[in-house]
Amino acid sequence: MTTVEPAVLTDVPGWFWELDRHLFEWVLDRQSRTGTRGDLLELGAYLGRSAIVMGRHLAEGETLTVCDLFESEAPDEENAAEMARFYRETLSRAAFEANYLAFHDHLPQIVQGPTSSLADGRIPAGSCRFVHVDASYLYEHVAGDIRTARAVLQPQGVLVMDDYRSAHTPGVAAATWEAVLNHGLRPICLSECKFYATWGDPEPYQRELLATSGGAPGCGTSTDTVAGHRVLRLDGRPTPAFPVSRHHDRLAQQHRLAAAERAATELAARRAAAAAARRPGAVARQVAADLLPPLLSDALRQVGRQAERRAGRRG
Repeated sequence: MTTVEPAVLTDVPGWFWELDRHLFEWVLDRQSRTGTRGDLLELGAYLGRSAIVMGRHLAEGETLTVCDLFESEAPDEENAAEMARFYRETLSRAAFEANYLAFHDHLPQIVQGPTSSLADGRIPAGSCRFVHVDASYLYEHVAGDIRTARAVLQPQGVLVMDDYRSAHTPGVAAATWEAVLNHGLRPICLSECKFYATWGDPEPYQRELLATSGGAPGCGTSTDTVAGHRVLRLDGRPTPAFPVSRHHDRLAQQHRLAAAERAATELAARRAAAAAARRPGAVARQVAADLLPPLLSDALRQVGRQAERRAGRRG
């Protein structure tokens, strides 16, 4: 896969939309404001769009860990079929690293392999404040990722589940709501694509989101009760300021030069056409040149040139 240098975050391929970008920023900023410290973990990274945002919120001494198969072999046939269907033609570790380094000076800690490899305690228990799960869509794998997230999260840490409601990801929905109904996970809020929750107390997050209309202009909030849990639903299209990459100024200059060259070429073509149209008999000769046999066309052109010379002498 050829990597295209990103100038801004939206140049990185992926499905990380404005509302969830805003909610990631809001949760991570709130944790910083309230003195919550801890590492960040992403299970399933694709080409780095959400990891780039998470990396912007690392404080001194904190670590972002990213776990993904990338181009490695899947651990079972069902997972291999899933990878082949959705990602095999586009996903590579080299592309992820190039995208991430366009925005940051150092790579995160990368674990290339199945997310189940983190179940062995590689990430210290209770060390994380934020975990994003966006790896497999298969129920058994997602349920395992949720167990890993619970083990590594602090009591008030936040878990974000991707694709909890998509038609092609019923396994994610089953594992997510199972964790709510049977394993103590408590919803904070829902976007169209992601499910935000904690094993701690969701009320402080919810109270602030309600008080600030979702935390940004362009957001809307509503409240539901699901199985005894208050759940906020957020919608709208906030407009977070997308970070620019280290390539931004150079690529912007290249785009400006290319646009100027196209404009100059188009202007020259219009001027040439206008000049040709002003010459005596230009239109008639062009029509004749297009329709008459070559011998007669040549003769017509010669007559036209003689007429132009005589007109010049008279002038």
